[in-house]
Amino acid sequence: MLQETGRLSIDHPIVLRLKRHSRALLTGPSGSGKTTLARAAAASLAAHNLPCYCLGADPGLPGFGPPGALCLGKWQQDEHGAGDWQLKKVAALATLDASRFRLPLVEALRHLCASLAETPLIVDAPGVVRGIGGAELLPALVSSGRIDTLVKLAPSDAPDALSQEYRALGVEQLTLTPDPQAQHPGKQLRTQRRTQAWDAYLASATEQSIGLSRLAVIGTPPPRRATDAWRGRQLGLLDAQGNTLALGEIIELRGDRLHFLAPTLEQPPHTLVIRDAQRRRNGQLGTARPYRAPEAAPAVEPAIALPPLDAQNGPRPTLRLNDGMVTLMNGVFGDPLLHLRMRHQKRSLLFDLGDPGRLTSRLAHQVSDVFISHAHIDHIGGFLWLLRSRIGDFPACRFYGPPGLAEHLAGLVRGILWDRVADRAPRFEIQELHGDTLKHYLLTAGQALTALPACPVQAGILLEEQELRVRATTLDHGTPVLAFAFEPQAQIKVRKERLEAHGLTPGPWLGELKHCVRTGNSDARMTLPNGESAPVATLSRALLFTEPGKRLVYATDLGDTQDNRKRLITLARDAHVLFCEAPFREDEADQARRTGHLTARACGEIATAANVGQLVPFHFSRRHANDAETLYAEIRPYFPRLAEAPGNKQG
Repeated sequence: MLQETGRLSIDHPIVLRLKRHSRALLTGPSGSGKTTLARAAAASLAAHNLPCYCLGADPGLPGFGPPGALCLGKWQQDEHGAGDWQLKKVAALATLDASRFRLPLVEALRHLCASLAETPLIVDAPGVVRGIGGAELLPALVSSGRIDTLVKLAPSDAPDALSQEYRALGVEQLTLTPDPQAQHPGKQLRTQRRTQAWDAYLASATEQSIGLSRLAVIGTPPPRRATDAWRGRQLGLLDAQGNTLALGEIIELRGDRLHFLAPTLEQPPHTLVIRDAQRRRNGQLGTARPYRAPEAAPAVEPAIALPPLDAQNGPRPTLRLNDGMVTLMNGVFGDPLLHLRMRHQKRSLLFDLGDPGRLTSRLAHQVSDVFISHAHIDHIGGFLWLLRSRIGDFPACRFYGPPGLAEHLAGLVRGILWDRVADRAPRFEIQELHGDTLKHYLLTAGQALTALPACPVQAGILLEEQELRVRATTLDHGTPVLAFAFEPQAQIKVRKERLEAHGLTPGPWLGELKHCVRTGNSDARMTLPNGESAPVATLSRALLFTEPGKRLVYATDLGDTQDNRKRLITLARDAHVLFCEAPFREDEADQARRTGHLTARACGEIATAANVGQLVPFHFSRRHANDAETLYAEIRPYFPRLAEAPGNKQG
């Protein structure tokens, strides 16, 4: 289809239609080659001295011009045959999401198309080709762009989610098979390209400011009081007729004055449009997180709070731990699954993977590490949820567990047919603790389990990063079982009274300051909210202090043996909180011994011997679903600092 010159042949169906001054809409999923096809068609027309326009309608990554906008360009070609799109107009959306803000996108396309005379036009549609978003967007683009030719790029054997919508359009249609080399760039590369395009657009921008009281502010702006949420947002500057004068990036909102970067304006703006495109802390342009007003802190916040009893699984202990939240997802009676959410990193760790019914697919995308105590079904049965949720362009999720874990997971994966996932197959790195050695495997759906080089283990440390460490010890349950200790590094805190004394407002800059301190970048300089700058070392001494991180230990399914107690007490020594199983009462000690579990009394004795700050007993036997209070009552004489649900005592 595509010649070596990068053009289409003059008798190509698209070129023939464009020669008749058609308006062609190119549709297909992201990475199907729409942008390349548009360039090739334009180059072919230029070779015959015919003009061609293109309207890039994918705000997430347009083929030319700035992201966050619809871009209208005209093909320009020199005497040597080299050509490119020359940007003529933009219509600011200030969002990268074509599906969520499809009505503004359609109106912007209608506005830009109305300015064109009868001339060949290619509309490069966003890759929204399924669901209600695709079903609504397709006919709206055809109508607003006055499209007379629809070009669909799709593999011949691909299911068509919008087949009925295509039939209802009543315009000439052409289906093409994508070039075999066309492929989705992946989220990371797409984000990099988008950011590069945005930086190129702002290369000649200048810092400007304007009073908001003079302007109409539309879109979905954050509240004025939430000044931190404005920083880094993309904005569109419009005239009184709704034409885009320029796009810009907000530096800060200070009182009524909005400071921003933008190309030089030829006239004062009448309207600002602000939605959800925002430069993130890592410098990449992406979608802003929805703004949520901060919750008022209670006058006295307990160390551990228990929500009301679940009808089936009992209370679900929830704990604030350092900068994260820890939740026993299935309550004290349900399958073990402890979720540690690291709020400032958009990251989750899981300890055991029982019933995942309370977890969303979106959360699964944030899971970086899973620590499995052993492979009994109530501890690993949720793997299929994670496996399905990780189909796509995601990094490998890391698993840690006892010997045999890799084969157990591989067996679950082998039970599924993977002929449709191609390079979107979920991937897992699995590490098994064998004494002082960590055996390493790579598991990719549809492929054989691959052994990677093993490495030695020091002091049971499975994972060590700049801000945290997770170590394990091996216990006995008739099968090897791992207990885990989550050990965050020293926490860097802000002295709020000193912040106020210096007249500084909190914001993302404090996170950047903490990061510089953690990475030893003390010579760097920080720009403060008041516009001044200072060395990181000076700011650290004036505003920050450190305190030890709060350790969490998780242990379940272990027999009450002298060796198990010794190992667990050593691991849990002085921990802030211990999550420990307590399935049976003391009068059921024989049952506990036969099944390799602890009694409630043994759980309390271990917590006391380890001198933990607080105990969360869990994994209660369902035989005590109606008398859980008897388990708590048995623990209290041996360890009184345990989590209970006030007013929810049963008996």
